[in-house]
Amino acid sequence: MAGTVLCLLAVVSLQVMMAAAATSSRPPAMFVFGDSTLDVGNNNYLPGPDVPRANKPYYGIDFPGSVATGRFSNGYNIADYLAKSMGFPCSPPPHLSLTPSTGRLVQAAVSSGVSYASGGAGILDSTNGGNNIPLSKQVHYFKSTKSQMVAKLGSRATNLLLAKSVFLFSVGSNDLFVFAVAEQNKSAASQQRDAAALYPRLISGYSAAIQALHALGARKFAVINVGLLGCVPAARLHDAGGACSGELNELASGLDDAIASMFGTLATRLPGFAYSLADYYGLSSATFADPQAVGYADIAGACCGGGRLGAEAPCAPNATVCADRDRHAFWDDVHPSQRGAMLAAQNFYDSRPGRYTAPVNFRQLAQTGL
Repeated sequence: MAGTVLCLLAVVSLQVMMAAAATSSRPPAMFVFGDSTLDVGNNNYLPGPDVPRANKPYYGIDFPGSVATGRFSNGYNIADYLAKSMGFPCSPPPHLSLTPSTGRLVQAAVSSGVSYASGGAGILDSTNGGNNIPLSKQVHYFKSTKSQMVAKLGSRATNLLLAKSVFLFSVGSNDLFVFAVAEQNKSAASQQRDAAALYPRLISGYSAAIQALHALGARKFAVINVGLLGCVPAARLHDAGGACSGELNELASGLDDAIASMFGTLATRLPGFAYSLADYYGLSSATFADPQAVGYADIAGACCGGGRLGAEAPCAPNATVCADRDRHAFWDDVHPSQRGAMLAAQNFYDSRPGRYTAPVNFRQLAQTGL
């Protein structure tokens, strides 16, 4: 895809790439897992009319060349800005753009990494089933990628590269969105019981993915927790006054607590395990409490869409698009604007540990062991 081409590194030999990675001050690669907040085009390659895709205007209107690359953004997304912070041109390319060419896949994995993230994906295979690459399959794809790397580079070189690389995660939001829709006609007590049963399933699946990647050689995990889901335009639409959904925010907060506990436990059990957990929920809360501090004029509506809050119609070629996109927190009915992605990445990468990241920030994690 055009967006992938714009971000690819210069084509050089694998040997040169490996030598450069060994002496570089940046991680050799970044491998990306999760949902549409990080997807850079994998869904473009999935068949089916119900697959969520961002490969048409006005997506990408502020991307170089105004190309709709498959990013659910008006430009770059969080993965791009984190990659830029680490010294890469932008996010690594989508896995499905590199297959079935073993040569291209291995070259990307060595030079920049690979993105397996997929719009609509969840921790559970059943979340939006059949219309995305669920987390378990993303891990399966990485396992295949590693096998091909080993065949080209050998086990020792591959494991060394993976141990120094960053594994970026943002997943769980779609599981909660799907759960909330299914529960909307139930009593509050029933919803609480069902949520209490849901969290262990999500944590079990998330933990299994992390442990599988660790067994394959991953050591450095940069993790973004679930944000303020009840305050996205699509959620606000259900309130006559456009207020946030307290129920969705409570669901997100509960899962975030469980995720934090999970990573703390894994850090004590897995050898060489290092992580940074970014608090997207906390950052969003602080931003929405004082939007003018970061230059936002609108934190409730979608920049691209239609109807009330811009959330009653999709971001499509016939949509209404705001002119002051950098002053909107949201690009469409769910996803952050390019500026929102940039601000999130800056905070996760450079903020003082303990503010929006713990136990270290993403920069400290990325530079560990280099």
